[in-house]
Amino acid sequence: MSLKQTFLGLCTATFFAATAWQASADTTNIAVAANFTAAAKDIAAAFKEDSTHEAILSFGSTGKLYAQIANGAPFTVFLAADSKRPARLEKEGLAIEGSRFTYASGKITLFSKDASLIDQDGTILKHPDAFKRLAIANPKTAPYGTAAIEALQKIGAYEAVKDKIVQGDNIAQTFQFVATKNAQLGFVALSQVINDTDGSQWVVPTEYYHPIAQQAVLLTKGKDDAVARAFIAYLQSPRAQRIIQSYGYGLK
Repeated sequence: MSLKQTFLGLCTATFFAATAWQASADTTNIAVAANFTAAAKDIAAAFKEDSTHEAILSFGSTGKLYAQIANGAPFTVFLAADSKRPARLEKEGLAIEGSRFTYASGKITLFSKDASLIDQDGTILKHPDAFKRLAIANPKTAPYGTAAIEALQKIGAYEAVKDKIVQGDNIAQTFQFVATKNAQLGFVALSQVINDTDGSQWVVPTEYYHPIAQQAVLLTKGKDDAVARAFIAYLQSPRAQRIIQSYGYGLK
């Protein structure tokens, strides 16, 4: 049995132990990548309903959350938008070895609040005179921003549109740029607009960018936190996985 399998087995056992005596409800602090905001809120609500324990969520770009954790922020679990930062935290001794796993596979989409602006092939990107601003997340701190740059380069549009790019600190701010029409269109997380019927969008083929393997990891501050371990286990439960898929994520 691998170290990861052993760890996940212990977390599952902890979840059942933590839920057996509901009068001992407690809280734990979870750092969550901004793209996963809506799904995390639903999962936290389900976790509280099923266990009476509460996951207190803090959202931000993966890069900035990593920096906060490295500087001692009191998080017990990190739900990142990539695999690089969780792996780095393990290497740096700030996360529990063997606890890291992929909880969701992210997808990007080109989105506009203008229902007629984007067709199903995203051809507007080859006509940069048709828009003034293109929003993306900061690729230095947000994996979804990196994916947007890769997609633009893949279709040969980056050089033509690079002077029109505006960057959000994270994917949530990027979405706000588009939602408020400060940018006519932008690359956002599919999870943010999967149920939007008013705008237009092109779901970018996943082969246009490196896979966005979003990984979770138990941080060292959560090593002895039963609720943190219970939340890690719950993230892999059938109910949580149904929520994740409902927002357009893959599970691997």
